Amino acid sequence: MKHILILLIAVLMPMAAASQDFDSFKRSDVVGLMRHALAPGTGDPAGFDLADCATQRTLDDRGREQARLTGAALRAAGVTFDEVWTSQWCRAKNTAKLLDVGPVIEVPALNSHFAGQGDRVGQTRDMRAKLSSLPEGTRVLLVSHQVNISALTGSGTSSGEIIAARRDADGQLEVLDSYLIAP
Repeated sequence: MKHILILLIAVLMPMAAASQDFDSFKRSDVVGLMRHALAPGTGDPAGFDLADCATQRTLDDRGREQARLTGAALRAAGVTFDEVWTSQWCRAKNTAKLLDVGPVIEVPALNSHFAGQGDRVGQTRDMRAKLSSLPEGTRVLLVSHQVNISALTGSGTSSGEIIAARRDADGQLEVLDSYLIAP
């Protein structure tokens, strides 16, 4: 029964998502921001090591499938990106790779600053500078964490949700739309 349900989801979800309106991503000044796909728990366990996925909270089967279905829906709608920037956390990197919507590049400024890790102010400033330096028309998707996306947009996201945001010359972002393709 479980396999039949997964098969139905795999077939029907991209068809339903492909009918979604992805017009926001057709604008030249839009950036996509995605919270990594489903990874059970909160934060990271004690002994977290950025270089060792076994010490991190990672995607489960549902999260991997969520990332694949989201990528399939975006591709079916003709939405791809020149680059996919990702946090160095395994759950974000794996989400970015499974989406298969553009070349994946690790960007430390997208690393989580949850619970005092990292530097919220510095990382947000660095990301805004990086966004402001993008050539006009460059299509980029950021795969990161709730706290980073909230710092950049002022908006919360669910696991696997993508925000379409207009960027200005200073790297400031204005939320236009959000999509949760495979909840």
